[in-house]
Amino acid sequence: MLKKKLQAISRLVSKRILANNVHLSGSQLRCLSTQIQAAVKAHDFHPAHLHYIGKHPLVYRSVGQELERAAAEYGNTESIVSCHEQKRYTFRGLIEDVDRIAAGLLKLGLQQGDHVGIWAPNNMHWYLTMLGAARAGLVSVGINPAFQGPEVEYCLKKVKVKAIIMPESFKTQNYYEIIKGICPELPDSVDGCIKSANLPHLKYVVVDTPQKLKGTVTLNELLDLSNSADRDEIAKLQRHVVPDSSCNIQFTSGTTGQPKAAVISHYNFVNNGIHIGNRNQLDNNSRICVQVPLFHAYGVVITIMAAMSHGSALILPAASFNPADSLHAIVNEKCNVIHGTPTMYVDLIKKQRELNLPLKTAKMAITGGAPCSPQLFLDIKNVLGLEHVRTVFGMTETTAVIFQSRPGDSKEQILNTVGHLQDHVEAKVIDAEGKTVAFGERGELCVRGYATMLGYYEDEEKTKETIGRDKWLRTGDQFILQEDGYGRIVGRLKEMIIRGGENIFPKEIEDFLNTHPDICETHVIGVPCERMGEELCAFVRLHDGLPKISHDDIKEFCKGKLAHFKVPRYVITVSDFPKTTSGKIQKFKLAEIYNKEHKTQ
Repeated sequence: MLKKKLQAISRLVSKRILANNVHLSGSQLRCLSTQIQAAVKAHDFHPAHLHYIGKHPLVYRSVGQELERAAAEYGNTESIVSCHEQKRYTFRGLIEDVDRIAAGLLKLGLQQGDHVGIWAPNNMHWYLTMLGAARAGLVSVGINPAFQGPEVEYCLKKVKVKAIIMPESFKTQNYYEIIKGICPELPDSVDGCIKSANLPHLKYVVVDTPQKLKGTVTLNELLDLSNSADRDEIAKLQRHVVPDSSCNIQFTSGTTGQPKAAVISHYNFVNNGIHIGNRNQLDNNSRICVQVPLFHAYGVVITIMAAMSHGSALILPAASFNPADSLHAIVNEKCNVIHGTPTMYVDLIKKQRELNLPLKTAKMAITGGAPCSPQLFLDIKNVLGLEHVRTVFGMTETTAVIFQSRPGDSKEQILNTVGHLQDHVEAKVIDAEGKTVAFGERGELCVRGYATMLGYYEDEEKTKETIGRDKWLRTGDQFILQEDGYGRIVGRLKEMIIRGGENIFPKEIEDFLNTHPDICETHVIGVPCERMGEELCAFVRLHDGLPKISHDDIKEFCKGKLAHFKVPRYVITVSDFPKTTSGKIQKFKLAEIYNKEHKTQ
């Protein structure tokens, strides 16, 4: 209404200027026009801010209390199946061994609030230990199973881990020998209690192995430390574990430097899991093929917590991601939901084209952990024969999910957005000066709400850089928020490439190049250029059997479809991409590949 009045005023002013024979200079007319237009624009401005309440209230429960509820409600329903270990648990059977681990950890001498490291692939003891630590009032610390000695040492020191649980070995890594390398006192420790100069906080090493290794406690010994009375005490302890207290420490992916340690609460875990599961329509008939690592936020919250809260079964096809094992697990265990990162789905699609297994039960794919191109979405649905493809978007510092697909979303919403703002989360988009932009405009995504981490462990400075006094958490994502609650990622602010003054976000180019019929996967980085400041280098992985793709091929494909400054100057064909265990591309390693190749040219 006001807009129409302002437009009418503009016309009226013009008439009166003419009627009264008022002569204005060109600059005066332009100034008057600008002022009127600014008034109209100011009235039209709708700040990109939303608070989505949702239909279901938040709950005030700890992880241990949520497990008790699940065990009571779902009883004999399968909670987890480890295909490679040939182990199965129902919800009722699960809580018994979880409490044995909880009581055993306290029997060792750990106290509420102590940190328990879990350095392992997707083995059953990872799942049991995470839940056992929560039931005991301890804080689990997920450690990447691919980490080597210096990286594990950093994690143990950074958050003062008191006990670590691990397998004896995994793939080419001998975990026991690695721990001995950073804790030489281990073999000589008495009664399994370590006194280490290098790792003063570390007291116990628990190993899932049938043989006794010097200085360690076996997992079976840990399970047998307690009696029934001790386990009854664990049940009584649940009322004293405060939901707002620390539950888990997640190390950030470390793609750009030393990982930070995000502290997540029971309240974060339980509620994010509930609302993720609601959106994904999980129930006690859902059987989820778990391709993601459990130590990551995707594995521990989107997967474990969401499944537990809704009585769904987790199927672990292998200790680490293997597309053939995943496909066979889907068939043999009748999985109807698949969890994976974009790079995992690329490999899964490639393997399915080769094996062509009957994936009759599979109905829905959930993708997250990194942006997914529209072309990959279509391939997931068509090649795997799924009815639904849904996306989740979030970050370690927000527990897991802040945007997510909703049931009934249109094809456009699935392909071109990261979903709708999650229940009980507040979001806004700001410019470089911290001012809220309008809906539909680019800026940095900020979020606020129950899912925000407690902070970075003993790092007040980094915490303040991320979470302001007003509790808004800055994500670092270049984002567009729509008025209908859906959002689109433009790219990471830190990944933005500035070529000759033009701001370029790699994701736009990656999504476009992925539509090339020969290209399987693309990642773009900025590389130094004396003249332009930065140039674009595209790393492409081709479909099997195809030769290298040339720069001229890419240039021709982009002609008339991409602005000239967005066309990559360099194209490097790779057989695989360097990734973190959680499936994120390590772009700093791509830069190393470029530097090596560029020097040889």
